[in-house]
Amino acid sequence: MAVSKKCIIGVIIFCLLGILIGSVADFQINVALANKTVIGNLFATYGCYFSYCLYPAAGVCLYKGIIKKGEQYKMLATLMLAIAYFMAVYYTNNYAGSKFKALLGYTAGKSSAWFSVLGYLIIVISFVWVPLVCMKIIDDENAIKLIAVGAVILIAGFISDNVNLWLKQVASRPRFKYLITLKDPLSEFRQWWQMVPYLAGSNDNFKSWPSGNMTIACMMFALPTLADVTKNRSNAKNTVCFVIACLFVILYGYNRIHMTNHFLSDVCFGTLITYLIFLILSKSFEKLWK
Repeated sequence: MAVSKKCIIGVIIFCLLGILIGSVADFQINVALANKTVIGNLFATYGCYFSYCLYPAAGVCLYKGIIKKGEQYKMLATLMLAIAYFMAVYYTNNYAGSKFKALLGYTAGKSSAWFSVLGYLIIVISFVWVPLVCMKIIDDENAIKLIAVGAVILIAGFISDNVNLWLKQVASRPRFKYLITLKDPLSEFRQWWQMVPYLAGSNDNFKSWPSGNMTIACMMFALPTLADVTKNRSNAKNTVCFVIACLFVILYGYNRIHMTNHFLSDVCFGTLITYLIFLILSKSFEKLWK
């Protein structure tokens, strides 16, 4: 993870502490903090963009690493870069595409389909700067390390997203925004361990645990790893990137509670699950270049 063990342990302890507190006071915390705002809604909708920028950055790592192995692999390298870029566009469109298109004035079934196409193209274009910048700042000194870093980010992102979707179905925990529409919110409130498997189905109101958006936000913890394969890299830069990731994750976590979407334990579980997946994959791939 390109940071000290103290940093890694600190993140894990912070998440466990949040889970412990949330297990006792989830509902009370939401009552105190929940308050939808325009700024909060904008951040909830578009904040994931910054995390998804890591996908094309990972694609550049794979591209440079594979090319370093020989020009005969250029087609494979280009394909991996394209796949990474597509993942950023796909997930962004999947999580925030409908709201972004609505912002442009698109209404399904009423507006011209070209509005939807335009919205998708804007998302595609919005990530162009990432590979252009990364091509300049990422060093190709260690091909194996570059391939490993790129692979870890893409694989961890894919696995954590699908694990999260599965757990949402297993738990089927009611969201706070649904509970507050009831006359007696506490009557249907459930702790994270009080699971009713597969009750949720396609009903988003019962997909509170764990937080999927925190799975996205937690990708920012890959920043130090990316910084560690750039030119003029240093431990100080890695630490700065780690601090930025922590601040972003904390702000995103607060936003999920503030916007009535999740409880504290949902947020901490979403972060912890993804972080552990990143950690395990990073440790496994690390042996390839050491």
